[in-house]
Amino acid sequence: MSTDEAIIEHKAYARIGLLGNPSDVYYGHTISFSLANFWASARLQPSPDLVIKPHPVHDLVSFSSIGHLIKRLESEGYYGGVRLLMALCKVFYKYCSDNNIELKKGNFTLSYDTNIPRQTGLSGSSAIVCAALNCLLDFYKVRHLIKVEIRPDLILAAEKELGIIAGLQDRVAQVYGGLVDMDFSKECLNKLGHGKYTPMDISLLPPLYLVYAENPSDSGKVHSTVRKRWLEGDKFIISSMKEVAKIGVDGREVLLAKNHTELTKLMNRNFDLRRQMFGDEVLGSLNIKMIETARSVGAAAKFTGSGGAVVAFCPDGTEQVKLLEKACREAGFIVQQALVVPPLLTDEDLKTLST
Repeated sequence: MSTDEAIIEHKAYARIGLLGNPSDVYYGHTISFSLANFWASARLQPSPDLVIKPHPVHDLVSFSSIGHLIKRLESEGYYGGVRLLMALCKVFYKYCSDNNIELKKGNFTLSYDTNIPRQTGLSGSSAIVCAALNCLLDFYKVRHLIKVEIRPDLILAAEKELGIIAGLQDRVAQVYGGLVDMDFSKECLNKLGHGKYTPMDISLLPPLYLVYAENPSDSGKVHSTVRKRWLEGDKFIISSMKEVAKIGVDGREVLLAKNHTELTKLMNRNFDLRRQMFGDEVLGSLNIKMIETARSVGAAAKFTGSGGAVVAFCPDGTEQVKLLEKACREAGFIVQQALVVPPLLTDEDLKTLST
C-alpha cells in the first residue's frame, strides 16, 4: 500500500479436508487444500473511530415482519461475522502486547463479505477471520513480526473466544493456500509449539468434486461424545483416531505417487472410520445420503470437514463424473468441480517461516 490511507482488502478461501480429518484435534495428521469456489473477504479502511461494520445480510437486525425475522434465523442462525471480527481484534492485540510488538496509532473501519455456503463444513467462519487477520497485519505493518506458523493459532484463538470448537487444520489451509500436509503429532506440537506444515504441489491432485445441499439445516443435530470418550481413554476411539491419522500420513505418499486406486480406498476408509466413531445420528441423514449418492456411481466420497459437504473422486474418469452429476442432481444436491487455490504466501510471509 502506498500510503497510510490506502484501503486494504484480502480474501481467504473455503477449504477441503482431503485426508486424515478429524484427527487434527487428536494429535493426528491431515492433508487439506484451499477451495477457490468459495471465499470470504475483509476490507479495512482507515477512519477516525474504530468501527466493526455489520454485514447487510449476515448481521441483519432490521426486518419487515416477525415472519421475516424467523425465516432469517432459520436460514442464517443467530450469529453473523461481527463477533468474529471483534474477537480477532482482541486476540491480535493481546498477542502483540504479550510479544512486545508495538502497534502504530490510528483507527479503521473493518467489514467483511462471504459467499461460502453456511453449515457445509467448508470453514466459513475461519475464512472471515483469516481475511481480516491479513488486513490487520498490513494495516499495522507487522506481517514480518508474526510468523506464518503462528497465524492459524491466532485465527483459532479468536474463534475459541466465542466458544467455537475446532482444530487448526482449516486455518492452516487458509493461511497457506494450495495443498498442505499437516503433522499435529504430540512430538511436533511439543517441539515447535505448533504443527509441522508442508506445502505440496497442487498438480498432485486429481480432479475432485464438491457435493453439498442447498439447505443442510436438518443434518447432524445430535451432540457427539467422541471428544469426551477420547479424553477418557476409550480404546476404540483412540485406535480409530490413530488409523485416521495414518490415512493422512499414507495419503502424502499416495498423492506423490499419483496412485489413484489407493487414494480411492483411503478416502472411503476415512469416512467409514468417522461413521463408526460418531454414529449416524450425529452425522445426520442428509450427510449420509450425500456420501451414499456419490458412492452409488463408484466414486470415493468423504466429508470436506464436519459434515454438510462431501468431496468426491471419480477414479474412472469423465463418464463416471457424468454419472455422479446425474445422481446428485436427482437427489437434490449441488455438484461442482473443486477448484484449488494456488499457494498464498508472499515473499514477506516466507521470510517468517521457521527453518
